[in-house]
Amino acid sequence: MENLYIYMLAALAFLAVADLVVGVSNDAVNFLNSAIGSKAVSFKTIMIVASIGVAVGAMTSSGMMEVARKGIFNPGEFMFNEIMVIFMAVMLTDILLLDFFNTLGLPTSTTVSIVFELLGASVAVAIIKIYADNSQSIIDLGNYINNEKAIEIILGILLSVVVAFTIGAIIQYVSRLLLSFKFEEKPDWYSAVFSGFAVTSIMYFIIVKGLKNASFMPPSTQEFLSTNPFTFIGFSFLAFSILSFLAIKLFNARIYTIIIIIGTFALAVAFAGNDLVNFIGVPIAGYDSFQKWYEAFQATGVLPTEFSMEGLAGKVPTNSYLLLIAGLIMVLTLWFSSKAKAVVKTSVDLSRQDEVKERFEPNYLSRNIVRLTIGLNDSINRVLPSSFKNWSETQFLKPKVIVKEQDKPAFDLVRAAVNLMVASVLISIATSMKLPLSTTYVTFMVAMGTSLADRAWGSESAVYRVAGVLNVIGGWFFTAFSAFVAAAVMAFILYYGEGYALAGLLVLAIALLIRSYLAHRKSSKIMREEDQLEKAESSSTQGVIHESASNIANVIKRGNRIYTSAINGLAVQDLKLLKKNRKQIDKLSNEIDDLKDNIFYFIRNLDEPSVAASNFYINILAHLQDITQSLDYISKASHKHINNNHKKLKFSQVKELKDLDTKLESLFSTTQMAFESRSFEQIGAVLEGKADIFNLVRDKIQKQVERTRSEESSPKNTTLYFSLLLETKDLLTAMMNLLEEYYQSHDSSVEPAKLSSDQEE
Repeated sequence: MENLYIYMLAALAFLAVADLVVGVSNDAVNFLNSAIGSKAVSFKTIMIVASIGVAVGAMTSSGMMEVARKGIFNPGEFMFNEIMVIFMAVMLTDILLLDFFNTLGLPTSTTVSIVFELLGASVAVAIIKIYADNSQSIIDLGNYINNEKAIEIILGILLSVVVAFTIGAIIQYVSRLLLSFKFEEKPDWYSAVFSGFAVTSIMYFIIVKGLKNASFMPPSTQEFLSTNPFTFIGFSFLAFSILSFLAIKLFNARIYTIIIIIGTFALAVAFAGNDLVNFIGVPIAGYDSFQKWYEAFQATGVLPTEFSMEGLAGKVPTNSYLLLIAGLIMVLTLWFSSKAKAVVKTSVDLSRQDEVKERFEPNYLSRNIVRLTIGLNDSINRVLPSSFKNWSETQFLKPKVIVKEQDKPAFDLVRAAVNLMVASVLISIATSMKLPLSTTYVTFMVAMGTSLADRAWGSESAVYRVAGVLNVIGGWFFTAFSAFVAAAVMAFILYYGEGYALAGLLVLAIALLIRSYLAHRKSSKIMREEDQLEKAESSSTQGVIHESASNIANVIKRGNRIYTSAINGLAVQDLKLLKKNRKQIDKLSNEIDDLKDNIFYFIRNLDEPSVAASNFYINILAHLQDITQSLDYISKASHKHINNNHKKLKFSQVKELKDLDTKLESLFSTTQMAFESRSFEQIGAVLEGKADIFNLVRDKIQKQVERTRSEESSPKNTTLYFSLLLETKDLLTAMMNLLEEYYQSHDSSVEPAKLSSDQEE
């Protein structure tokens, strides 16, 4: 009998490790986004600071799992076997749910996940018990579940979203009005006072939130902090302001960078110290439950179905070695998880000050929110005095600094410091009031509020950013709903399936995790592949010619592959190949759209005499777009024909298309080599064969006209064949126009010009 529960404990231990990995991947955004987005220090320094914070937080965690032991369900109402079913269902659901959100690159709350999983699993087991007992009805569910606590948690979630966003926006607006974007030019005492506020709030957060349960914290210190918080805050503010002023004057310290480093450390400590229980609290509670039952079993022989878990309402002890191991796993995950970087990217992109390729599409709700906000803003502006409006506009003017795209910070040091400061204060206040709060919700919504107040959401991006925030918030509530339902289903399966269900669900969980890991690794590899198009940064026509040559070679190579795949897929009716081909052309089209979106920044970086380079670059992109549009039509028309199960092409038609593909492949290969080797003189030889290739296409069209008049043929086949030939003709026209543009503009005697070094810096 006990063997089944030993296997369950082993499974819980395995799931605890896996949950730590996916949990850190999800929650890394909480303490990394501000430091990474502002590029205050190197990525390596950020990771070292965060790792130390995570390690300290893990070791100072008491390991209390209040939500797992009490609040959501009453342990005294359940037997040992039922408690183990609840814990197993929770852990299986938690790891799969968090991994799913991490794979999508969306931050979600581990606190909310664990709460609603416990609620769902305990409700499922309670319903089983109620229907097995004729003396009970569904009304008795309240005896098993603490409804008040569940409602309090849900209200806490809703409140934290609104409050964090609003307070973040207000503090950032005031900070920007006082400091402006030229904060480094302000008097030193401005920075010292700001540092005093920021460091005081963050240090109070570290001590009260992060270290309150530390065993080494003297009782007298804990009592002083509890009874005299305002005295501590006042003295701290005065001390840190003076120290900051001295550091600026004597050591020329970069005070905003120091704030960001301290804040990153603080949130990392809090994350590990407080959210660690979300990952290992349930397995530890399961181990404690097993110990209590096994001791009773050895003494009295009591069965798992007869042993009440009243003893679980007490404190769950946590071994220091377990905390050390958990901290080590968290640190390693922080360094090596690519999914953690994907989740951070979502938060940073939605906060970015400059324009960026938006990840989310606008929707009805986001459009109307933006429209209403614009109307409200106009109404407020009509009331405000002109002098204030003119002054505030000057405070929000951004300095013009030309740097490479990849070197641009998403936002400046002031916003990063405010993000960390406000999140620290709000979490500290909620902790002191014993309100349930998610660090993910608070840090994310503060970041969104500060980006709105900082005018990062302009008319060009607001509708996309709002849609992104709504997507993330919707994901949080979807987490709650899906966690409840999935955990309940898992509990039903485990309760009735016992050992067989346990083995099956574990195998399924492992298989899904492996599949998710491989899929994410494959998608990451595709993103890093050599075929990625690069943005031009040169400042002259000759520079753009040389710099964009690799892009042209890239498009020609991929276009050749796409055209050949379309013809081959059509010839052998390979629907899978044609479907894959459609994805390839969609990817290529999106990359060229990205290059077109970058035209504004390209032109803005040009030297005044080099405007001709912009005309050349725009023409090149237009020709590339024409090429991809033709390839897109050919690919999709071929896929549609086979997907609709129309008659296959005749042998003569396939033979002629293959003959044309062979000629095009030779043309594409020659062109590709010319661009790869920068031998632009070879383009002339390609252009000399222009008439021959067009005559070949016309010849194919003429043959099909004769076949249509003399032979019985399928209308669908005839339409497709003509469409492919005509689109191939358009493809060749676009390609020849591209080659002529290069051939006429290239001048081998001119050295390609680049942006000057001072501009790049």
